Amino acid sequence: MSILTKPRLIGLAIAAIIFAADQWIKDYVTGPLEINQRGDFMEILPFFDLRFTQNFGISLGLFEATSPEMRWALVLVTALIAFVVFIWMLREKAFGDILGLSMILGGALGNIVDRYTLGYVVDYADLHFGDFRPFLIFNVADAAITIGVVIILARSFFVRDKEEDHDIEPAQT
Repeated sequence: MSILTKPRLIGLAIAAIIFAADQWIKDYVTGPLEINQRGDFMEILPFFDLRFTQNFGISLGLFEATSPEMRWALVLVTALIAFVVFIWMLREKAFGDILGLSMILGGALGNIVDRYTLGYVVDYADLHFGDFRPFLIFNVADAAITIGVVIILARSFFVRDKEEDHDIEPAQT
C-alpha cells in the first residue's frame, strides 16, 4: 500500500494552499497595500484592521529571538516540529486527523519562511472590539495552526475511532 493515499494527498494539497495563501497575503499587505512598517494600518471594518507587526517570537510572542543565534534556533526548532507533523500526517489514516495536521503543517511552513527570510514573522490581522482584542495580531498561518490544533484536540477527546469500537465485545445478556 502506498504511503500517499488520497486523503494524505489531499492533506498535502491543503498544506500547500495554506502556505501559498499565507505568503501571498503577507506579500500583498506589505507590498501593494504598503502596510510594512511599525504603526502602519488600514481599517477594513470597525472591528478589523490590517496592522503591520513583526513577531520575533513564537506563539503569543513567547521565546522571542533577541539575537541571530536565537533566530536560527527558532528556525531549526520550528522546522523540526514541522517535519514531525509531516511524518505524523503520513502515518495517519483518518481524514479528520490528516486535515488538522495539514493545517498545522501549512501554517508552520509559512511562518518558517518568514523567520528564515526576514528574521521575524509578519502579522497583520487585528480583530478588535473597541480597545478589547480577543487575540494578538495574527496571520493566516497562525489561524491555520490554531484551527488545526483545535481539530486534533477535539478529535482526540470526542471522536472514537472505529477500530476501538471493534475491540469492545458486546455485553452478554
